[in-house]
Amino acid sequence: MLKRCVPLAREQYEVDFCIANGENAAGGFGLTAQTAEEMFATGVDFLTSGNHIFDKRDFVDYLDATDRVIRPANYPPGVPGKGTAVIHVDGARVGILNVMGRTFMPPVDDPFRCARQAVEELRRETNLIVVDVHAEATSEKVAMARFLDGDVSAIYGTHTHVQTADEQILGGGTAYLTDVGMTGPTEGVIGMEASAVLDRFLSGLSERFSVVKHGSKQFCAAVVRLDRETGRALEIKRIFQRGLP
Repeated sequence: MLKRCVPLAREQYEVDFCIANGENAAGGFGLTAQTAEEMFATGVDFLTSGNHIFDKRDFVDYLDATDRVIRPANYPPGVPGKGTAVIHVDGARVGILNVMGRTFMPPVDDPFRCARQAVEELRRETNLIVVDVHAEATSEKVAMARFLDGDVSAIYGTHTHVQTADEQILGGGTAYLTDVGMTGPTEGVIGMEASAVLDRFLSGLSERFSVVKHGSKQFCAAVVRLDRETGRALEIKRIFQRGLP
């Protein structure tokens, strides 16, 4: 889907910079160096992640070496990788921050405190800042958006795999979408074969989940237009193409 849809979306919307959350790209769990490079080859410029970023242990060395992939900034100190980055894009600098929520998620540091500190550091270099909030609870994502409104250019949520329809520009000029949604199989349960998921819900027992390999696909994304001078969002458009062959 990325190979087919990213180049078209970049052309149609004149995209300068493309960020994707890649933490489930390697067979549904985690990320590998090969998978990351394949995603970059499709036209993705940068990757954020979440609670599955360390599922593939051999990815740790790549995560430490690359400047194109970040993990949530509120992991404990000393964890491999970085939680922020500043990227040069067509004469501008774009700050990128990744944080992970705590509600129904693995234990991590306070995302609000970490986000505030990271944003203050990023704003010393640029007022164009994009935040990926990888969280389960809608309320936690909305709260983060209210918390950072006016201090960052855009905040979008990931993790639940289901795109929301609440794209908006908040009062302080920050573009917001609770969840961008999942790019991948339309069938199954959030991309996984339904039988194993159902077995776990019905009996508490199941084999390892596997990605749906047949049937229709979907492409989920959002396009945000920013003012270079002020860092404020001018427009946000949600993209949801479903039932693709």
